[in-house]
Amino acid sequence: MRPIDYTAAQDTKGAIEKLAARPADAVAIGGGTNLVDLMKIHVQNPALLVDINGLPLSDIQEVDGGLRIGALVRNSDLAYHPLVRERYPVLSEAILAGASPQLRNLATVGGNILQRTRCSYFRDISQPCNKREPGSGCGAQGGFNRMHAVLGTSDKCIAVNPSDMNVALAALEATVHISGPQGERKVAFGDFHLLPGSTPEKESVLQPGELITHVTLPASRVAAKSRYVKVRDRASYAFALASAAVAIELDGKTIKDARVALGGVGTKPWRSLEAEKALIGQPADEVRFKAAAAAALKGAKPQNDNAFKVELARRTLVRALSLAAGIA
Repeated sequence: MRPIDYTAAQDTKGAIEKLAARPADAVAIGGGTNLVDLMKIHVQNPALLVDINGLPLSDIQEVDGGLRIGALVRNSDLAYHPLVRERYPVLSEAILAGASPQLRNLATVGGNILQRTRCSYFRDISQPCNKREPGSGCGAQGGFNRMHAVLGTSDKCIAVNPSDMNVALAALEATVHISGPQGERKVAFGDFHLLPGSTPEKESVLQPGELITHVTLPASRVAAKSRYVKVRDRASYAFALASAAVAIELDGKTIKDARVALGGVGTKPWRSLEAEKALIGQPADEVRFKAAAAAALKGAKPQNDNAFKVELARRTLVRALSLAAGIA
């Protein structure tokens, strides 16, 4: 059995120092709902766990008409927060569509942002996986790939980002705030996760020793009419085959502004500027929604088992837009 060191950080500075001192084998742990799972199957093998649950990162605060959400806010607390439900309903719906009540009660915002793929080849250490072991190959390409991505893929990886919350945060144009040995920085949510390209082992811009401290949501008129639709194999505790987070602002029957993001189909939370462009200034009707859906999936590259996702994602997006517009 491999020994694991454990330390509880008392403040953010101390946590960063502990992580930075052992950049190759230290990892922060909050709720642990993803990390501990991966440790049990030997996919992730940290030698030092830095417990950050004692850090003051569990508040939700109103800031400049938007929200500041601490990295240790539990998913359930965020989903049921009155300001989230009122101003950003898509975020509440997305969180409640994921996992189970027990997991949502423990899982944190920071951990959900960093949630790793559920690809069966990534999770099986007997199988090749460039994300887990660079250069070993991608077992999903040519293997069983029904759950895999059709957008943002490369010849090195087609693993899908599994998070529901991330899809909503992409649509809401969130900002991720990070602290590390070099100080503080902020990253637009759309830039936080990386496409696999030739280096699928690099999943985000987070550097060794750095810690997500909080997320901010901007004040947004468009977010008030936002919805999340998720299609999955069973009604609960299942990952998305396709999902859509949308927000629209109407001027009469015309779409004044729109935000669109897709889940279950991308190697990262998939913001679709193409779909938004196809919507803004157009009538809020099924014809325009279908055109936007076609634009969103235009670049899809399906595999042998997941070609159905292209049409499924189109229909999911049309449904979400219809609900947001109040015409479903």
